Amino acid sequence: MNAPPLEAVASVVNLTVRYGRFTALHDFSVQIPNGCVGLLGPNGAGKTTLLKTLLGFVKPSSGTATILGKSVLKEGAAVRQKVGLMPEQDCHLPGMSAIEFVAYAGELAGMPQAQALRRAHEVLEYSGLGEARYRKVETFSTGMKQRIKLAQALVHGPKLLLLDEPTNGLDPRGREEMLKLIRDISLHKDVNVIVSSHILRDIEKTCESVLVVVKGQLKMQGSIKDLTRIQGHPIDVELKDPSPSWQEAVSRRGISIVHTERNKVRVHQEAPTEVTTKLIFEAARESGAEIRGLNVATKSLEEAFLEVIH
Repeated sequence: MNAPPLEAVASVVNLTVRYGRFTALHDFSVQIPNGCVGLLGPNGAGKTTLLKTLLGFVKPSSGTATILGKSVLKEGAAVRQKVGLMPEQDCHLPGMSAIEFVAYAGELAGMPQAQALRRAHEVLEYSGLGEARYRKVETFSTGMKQRIKLAQALVHGPKLLLLDEPTNGLDPRGREEMLKLIRDISLHKDVNVIVSSHILRDIEKTCESVLVVVKGQLKMQGSIKDLTRIQGHPIDVELKDPSPSWQEAVSRRGISIVHTERNKVRVHQEAPTEVTTKLIFEAARESGAEIRGLNVATKSLEEAFLEVIH
């Protein structure tokens, strides 16, 4: 297999994974770029199977995969030393304190005992568990257990972090704090991140690009900016007050009114955005309308996702 391009953190080629008669991934191929990537798909689509296969936990029926230039099939141990996994299920060991558990995870990844312990203190502090480091993990709240799963995934200094439903069970505040941590890891810690989640708003807040998996196959891939773009680049205009005279003025300039909602109007014209914008403000001066906001219209990631799976 050819080496993946430098911008790809992982390369998957013609991967098929079966559980008995059930095919979880079928002839699956993808180049996963650097940065923070969202992995989306309905329940049972094959997202978790893909993560497990990339880590060497599941043996594919056919196909190949590399992570950070290393073969998943031939160099599994070396791959796992470079990858951190935050699984969906709780993974703590009863009876261990937070510091013992995270340090043990570091040792399992090949770190010397003293280094693992020192690093465990650092990642627990970073994850917001510094004051709870000597508490037994089984006494933690749901939010704290999510954070310690993140800490154990970070302890050995991975270059790729796999997060499987990282905001599961979190209240709104805990969810926002977790998303902030994920974004900081991606932007400032030189770590690539793959976030598997069914919460599309979480993906929009943390990721630059997405992969959509449906029935074991790749259905869509691209940057969130590109996937949420609306064809024709309509413009959303917010007026101080509803203004029929402004609508008449923009219509006279060849701009179509797509729809209106009180003082918010979406318009479209087959012209460069800057030309349309100039005409919109001309119409405002002519009609006396006051424009409060103006943006190129986009659709939500959820809308783009639903278009693919239906």
